[in-house]
Amino acid sequence: MILAAQAAAETPGFLSPSGVEIAFLLVGLVTLGAAVVTVTTRQLVHAALWLVVALGGLAVEYLLLTAEFIAWVQVLIYVGSVVVLLLFGLMLTKAPIGRSPDADSGNRPVALGVALAAAVALVWVVVDAFRTTWIDLDGAVQGSTEVTGATLFKHWVLPFEALSVLLLAALVGAIVLSRKKEQER
Repeated sequence: MILAAQAAAETPGFLSPSGVEIAFLLVGLVTLGAAVVTVTTRQLVHAALWLVVALGGLAVEYLLLTAEFIAWVQVLIYVGSVVVLLLFGLMLTKAPIGRSPDADSGNRPVALGVALAAAVALVWVVVDAFRTTWIDLDGAVQGSTEVTGATLFKHWVLPFEALSVLLLAALVGAIVLSRKKEQER
């Protein structure tokens, strides 16, 4: 009885978070703020730059969860490639640099409702999918390269390949659109 009370007193509880938990919360708040600014700004280039902050915050969250491989994949693929591709697409299609009146359609209440419904559906699906999932603490570390690679090559090869083809098609489409406008002059 006394040993159980000592063990409970030594382990931090909900009301006494560790430094990693506080850092996780603070980085999560910054990431959430950057994501909100990304979707609410009317300047496309600023939205892309705030997206870099949001995706970088996710990489820091992965580091805090000791999933270093996933963190570096987040930085290399999303921050390094997707955002650069997005910025190149903006530059190649000669999108407006300043405030864009076309970026706001006036449907903010509808968009907010759809976003809230999507968030509720996502939380419901994730909670339902992982309700009975248990983590094997004696097995390999979940964030390790071995486990991540085995999972990716077993279950997620086709979606990643489809995404790479989609991104390649978007880049080729942006180049074609920019070339047609130059030839018309």
